[in-house]
Amino acid sequence: MRRGTLSLLGALIAALALGAFGAAGATAGGKLTYCSDITYPPEESYQGTKPVGSDIDFGTAIAKQMGVKAVFKNTVFDSIIAALKAKKCDAIISGMNDTPDRRKQVDFVDYLKVGQSVMVKKGNPEHITTLASLSGKKVSVESGTTNRAFLAAESTKLTKAGKKAINIVTFPKDTDAAAALKAGRVDAYFGDSPVVVHYAATDKSFSVGGSPVNPILIGIAIRKGDPLRAATQKAVNALYANGTIKKVVAKWGMTHAVTLLK
Repeated sequence: MRRGTLSLLGALIAALALGAFGAAGATAGGKLTYCSDITYPPEESYQGTKPVGSDIDFGTAIAKQMGVKAVFKNTVFDSIIAALKAKKCDAIISGMNDTPDRRKQVDFVDYLKVGQSVMVKKGNPEHITTLASLSGKKVSVESGTTNRAFLAAESTKLTKAGKKAINIVTFPKDTDAAAALKAGRVDAYFGDSPVVVHYAATDKSFSVGGSPVNPILIGIAIRKGDPLRAATQKAVNALYANGTIKKVVAKWGMTHAVTLLK
């Protein structure tokens, strides 16, 4: 089969597996295209030029359940929902928290629950162990994320209690937010627990500060009314049933940083 083409038989199989999408067109060329901000290990990052990570494995397995090939389009997180709505991709898989505000714009198929954690320099020189201990500290975080919104809400709580605000420093890429901590430009980094655990495990200059907080569902975002949602839910259910979700979580060292839904 040539690259970018699909035989008549293959197209029929894909259409049946996906529930005959029609105008949604996620089967076009036999592909399921995801928008993903590929700067967020272990969920999604580049190994050379190849996307790797838990979300990449989940997305690939979901597409396989549908009889199509997964394609991942690197998209800045701050504009990722806009890209989906503009039909630059068929779905988003990018460690995206399922929140009420986002549900106003897109539909979700949830697949894990993930907490958030603080990362500090080795030895924790600023003695940061709780959210309250971030008062008056410079904290890096990726822009456009629920992590950033959560920090801002915590900062407001601190100032209302008569304490210093958190000095939130945002970056368009999560890897840049982590690099700022390594370079000593901030006192701490805030992100999803699996990401913090990964950074601390792979770079001994980092360590985890305190316990995870604020566990939130993460899901695959799909345009409202798109039949792809039902097909994706069916695929996720199958991956839970056959043990794939649990295996991928273990493969990427996330067993103690996430909660399975089934």
